Amino acid sequence: MNKSSDQFQLHIDVEQENITAIDLLADNTNFSKQHIKQIMQKGAIWLTHDKQTQRLRRAKKTLHPGDTLHCYYDDKVINEKIAPPTLIRDEGDYSIWCKPYGMRSQGSKWGDHTTIYRYAEQHQQPQRPAFIVHRLDRAASGLIILAHKKQVARAFSHMFEERAIEKHYQVIVHGQFPDTRQHFDQAIDGKHASSFASLIKYDPHKNRSLLEVKIETGRKHQIRRHLSEHGYPVVGDRLYGDGKDIEDLQLTAYYLAFNSPADNSKKIYQLPDDLLPKL
Repeated sequence: MNKSSDQFQLHIDVEQENITAIDLLADNTNFSKQHIKQIMQKGAIWLTHDKQTQRLRRAKKTLHPGDTLHCYYDDKVINEKIAPPTLIRDEGDYSIWCKPYGMRSQGSKWGDHTTIYRYAEQHQQPQRPAFIVHRLDRAASGLIILAHKKQVARAFSHMFEERAIEKHYQVIVHGQFPDTRQHFDQAIDGKHASSFASLIKYDPHKNRSLLEVKIETGRKHQIRRHLSEHGYPVVGDRLYGDGKDIEDLQLTAYYLAFNSPADNSKKIYQLPDDLLPKL
């Protein structure tokens, strides 16, 4: 069965011995072997073996009867291009990056080449695995932690659950924000959500305010929803704003502070001025 549409799923049960993944895919699609290698590297090919399903990137992987090869092809996903992230600090067991607008924190079955962890695995030296331990919205930018060992990833995940990591954001919103610190504690999707916002600067010509925001919970789109609900939509917010802004989302995670899971020393990371949002 040949596949050539812009998006499709293909699931191939392996019936013969000693066939490679690239040969089986070439037999069942219209793709060249070079293109198959590219989509494998971009995370669109999966292999089920002994009831476990994982991404497959090795073109010459030998398959066995009983295996199932999966192809999740989306032309738009495969051809998506994003700006690279900026490495802020490499601490060995973990690293701190500045994620740009458009880069994803997590991949999907259709691919993972536009994720920050995959970029780190391919470009960071020395090469090592990278594990995401928290997320930033695709449209948001700023500091994000990648762990390079599973035990370190577990430690960071526990720290986030215990709210032992301090996170601050700088956000540009429409309107003149109050001079006094504001506390937003409206529930999001039925769950408690708490945010604190303080004015840094107001531009009367643009009628926009630059804020510092600290969150105590991590609900989906929490900052964007809290600010929009109180009449201060984030500039560039296509979901909760009026959709008229030409800028990308002006929401940046700029400060992280925690005790290192490696030696319990106090760590503080802050974006340099050239990566901060400009009012």
